[in-house]
Amino acid sequence: MSTIQASHPFQAFPTRPWPGLARALRRVGAGGAALLLPALLLVVWQIAVERHWVSAQILPPPSRVLETFGELWASGDLWFQLSISLQRVLIGSLIGGALGLLLGLAMGLSRQVEAYLLPLFQALSQVPVLGWIPLLMMLVGIDEALKYLVIAKAVLVPLTLNTFSGIRSIPPSYLEVARVYRLGLLLRLRRVILPAALPSIFTGVRFALTKGWIALVTVELLASSEGIGYLMVDGRQMFQLDLVIVAMLVIGLVGLVLDQGLALVETRLQRWQRQAF
Repeated sequence: MSTIQASHPFQAFPTRPWPGLARALRRVGAGGAALLLPALLLVVWQIAVERHWVSAQILPPPSRVLETFGELWASGDLWFQLSISLQRVLIGSLIGGALGLLLGLAMGLSRQVEAYLLPLFQALSQVPVLGWIPLLMMLVGIDEALKYLVIAKAVLVPLTLNTFSGIRSIPPSYLEVARVYRLGLLLRLRRVILPAALPSIFTGVRFALTKGWIALVTVELLASSEGIGYLMVDGRQMFQLDLVIVAMLVIGLVGLVLDQGLALVETRLQRWQRQAF
């Protein structure tokens, strides 16, 4: 009687395809893997222009963009335009942030103020900043006041709503303890309310500053003769697309640094709150 030897089942695909690639990605880690796709896109972009798949007049190669960035940095023009934009964001954010914090506190501490203001702010949150620019241009012109007002509005709404939400989410037991000890309003704010609501408030700060930066770039694209947004407009008008791309990259980089830096502080505040309370 003949025996039939069992054979290994046929596998159309290996269970772990490209094990070498998987090992390489593990070695570079998550940070290196995140840079892999942008690096690949840069290589494809450079090759496409060098082989004339895309005209350099339409899409300048990365080497040209890097050269333009170096020229702008060496001349000081890039930092000059960026510093103007950052100054506008700072002033506008301080105006909108201070007002947003006060209104959020008032809404959180008073049901009557909440009844008056909360529907208004919920409606304002649905109107994009771009929709306010034509109206504000008619009211205040296109000078610096316009930039400050646009940024302040972009910061005001999210910070107000987050401050209000943070105060209303404080456990009632915290406020009850403050009443037992007969703490005054200012002492309650300093010792109980603000520390307990701080993570939510800072989440609002992070979101508000990100929206403020976007609002600034928008208003500079439409009504400005200085700033990083204007640099992009100038490049488009002169058909210097390498300048446009440099401005785009700087805008994205500043926004990323701003968001990630605030996210780090936010994480530490949340950790502090868990330990303190």
